[in-house]
Amino acid sequence: MIKSKLSLALLALIAVFSLAWLPLRADAGEPTNQVKETVDAVMNILNDKELRKPEKQKERRTLIRQTIIKRFDFEEMAKRSLAAHWKDRTPAEQKEFVALYSDLLENTYIRKIERYENEKVVYYDEKLDGDYAVVKTKIIKKEGISIPVEYRILRKKDKWEVYDIIIEGISLVNNYRTQFTQIIRSGSYNDLVKRLREKVIK
Repeated sequence: MIKSKLSLALLALIAVFSLAWLPLRADAGEPTNQVKETVDAVMNILNDKELRKPEKQKERRTLIRQTIIKRFDFEEMAKRSLAAHWKDRTPAEQKEFVALYSDLLENTYIRKIERYENEKVVYYDEKLDGDYAVVKTKIIKKEGISIPVEYRILRKKDKWEVYDIIIEGISLVNNYRTQFTQIIRSGSYNDLVKRLREKVIK
């Protein structure tokens, strides 16, 4: 059950960078605008005929990865996913964990982003609470099915960065937290790191 829910949440991570976006609401705020800016940049890479050539695959994936990194706060996501176990780690361990976490998301899903079929998305709400924001959207699939997706965003200076994605009420970070906690409790933190390394290498 956990893995199936995690897969659903990760689908949203893939979708945010591979959808054909509909026009924004006239009252869309800065968090929404910044998310769209990143999505547009990725879409331009995916639709570039030159970059779609087989021999350009490495360059294309590097550009996609660089664009994603600018919008996602992987350190915040990793910290929240590790939860209470984060404070028990040394600075060096925290740095390693963030690197493994970000590599896991990037390496696993960039390939899927490249193959994802275009859908449509509608922005229908944005909520601000100080330095935090929630951008609410709906993915409209070809068969007319509507899937609610929320992007939890944190402001750092003048930049808004995604730290969690919620799809149909399922949190990407919470699902990772559940799995990470189970692995640590049944084994150790080192077991978790070992599994992450294995997944990143694949």
